[in-house]
Amino acid sequence: MSVQHLQLQYEHFAGDAGLPAEAYMLLQKAREATGIAYAPYSQFRVGAAILVENGQVITGANQENASFPAGLCAERVALSAVSSQFPDAIIKAMAISYQPAGANSDHPISPCGICRQTMLEYEIRQQQPIRIILGGMTGEIIIIPAAQLLLPFSFTPQDLKGFPQADHHKHQNG
Repeated sequence: MSVQHLQLQYEHFAGDAGLPAEAYMLLQKAREATGIAYAPYSQFRVGAAILVENGQVITGANQENASFPAGLCAERVALSAVSSQFPDAIIKAMAISYQPAGANSDHPISPCGICRQTMLEYEIRQQQPIRIILGGMTGEIIIIPAAQLLLPFSFTPQDLKGFPQADHHKHQNG
């Protein structure tokens, strides 16, 4: 047996001051997107903003549903919008912010596991990292250079290599 260690590299900012202009702009768009969230059950509104290499900014907000867990996270809403509007575009960065009802939004929150896996799939598909900018409405901000750093020991298309597609379809169809 051996003990292994993981490291996570990220940039930390005490607040908006000193944040690179592009990151500040994208975080502001994510903060604005919290205003269009549909979160009548949790009252926890999340906004995401994606910067595509063509300069377009696409936003998304969480969309809850009374039939839990049928809702969608802001990150996946924004990623779906990008792939629908710009199917071959390279995603440069994604900012994520939040606003809970009656509580402070003064520190970064991290994407859920499904969103992390989805962001990783986009990185793999485009063969380029996606910078992740995390921040509340105020307070500290974290910039992570690649989504893959949020999901060590991830499940990737490489793990499916050699999986017999014919047997897979046979089992699915009876």
